[in-house]
Amino acid sequence: MTRTARAFWVTSAGKSEIRSVTLPRPGSAEVLVRALWSGVSRGTETLVFRGGVPENQHEVMRAPFQDGDFPWPVKYGYLNVGVVEHGPAELLGRTVFCLYPHQTHYVVPVTAVTPVPDTVPAARAILAGTVETAVNALWDAAPLIGDRIAVVGGGMVGCSVAAVLARFPGARIQLVDADPTRAAIAAALGVDFALPEQAADNCDLVVHASATEDGLVRSLSLLAREGEVIELSWYGDRRISLPLGEFFHSRRLSLRSSQVGAVSPARRARRTFADRLALALDLLSDPVFDALITGESHFDDLPEVMPRLASGELAALCHRIDYRRHA
Repeated sequence: MTRTARAFWVTSAGKSEIRSVTLPRPGSAEVLVRALWSGVSRGTETLVFRGGVPENQHEVMRAPFQDGDFPWPVKYGYLNVGVVEHGPAELLGRTVFCLYPHQTHYVVPVTAVTPVPDTVPAARAILAGTVETAVNALWDAAPLIGDRIAVVGGGMVGCSVAAVLARFPGARIQLVDADPTRAAIAAALGVDFALPEQAADNCDLVVHASATEDGLVRSLSLLAREGEVIELSWYGDRRISLPLGEFFHSRRLSLRSSQVGAVSPARRARRTFADRLALALDLLSDPVFDALITGESHFDDLPEVMPRLASGELAALCHRIDYRRHA
């Protein structure tokens, strides 16, 4: 049985390395997983990479299997898909999703892995955590048939929200982003696209995911009377300003946060975390989600790739990491 692994660690601001890890022997209620793919959640992970997690959020922002403490050194990540090599018979050989950092092999409780449906390729299943965020946001938002909806911010989370909303009956869905190349992603997802200055207004609902002040200001301006913005952006240690003295009160607008760390109150009494993740994986049976994976690198190259993602040189939505040479 594999007793060692290799893991990606952030060691200081903008610096990282691959470290060897000694694995524990799996217990009766644990599994050993060999990673196939992981995904870099660019917004959150590059914030961690530059040391931008506020001190008062260090505990809140911990990933489920994070090692180390913020700001660094820290082993961080939460989009990992692999194969069970040791564990209960019903899981042995199964492809599973786990909220685990970038690491070649790992031992976790059986309850920490979710089998990937046969209809979902392992390479696409890395999106499960992000689609789960979209599911939770839409439970919070509770869109109605025929709603006029804008998703502001065409990053990984915003595009996941747009992809799920594209199935919604009778709704007008528009993806709004300052990058005109996102138009191709919107077309692949089956929704309209607009630059911020051209976006359709009079919206019943706006889901904001650009993590910018300009994006949130524009989101509020797109609302119809008594409309609502659902805020998905994580700003880390940055402060933003909003024009709440203009039409915010006269139009009776609302701004509400949504965060995947808790099941939406709208479903909390009837859905568990496991139910929510299983739903996200089921949604990933649709190949349209492949449009969200915009780059790929080998695990060994991650210390060189992460700075390029953080700087924007690699303008990725989800950047996929390949572990197959470590089989």
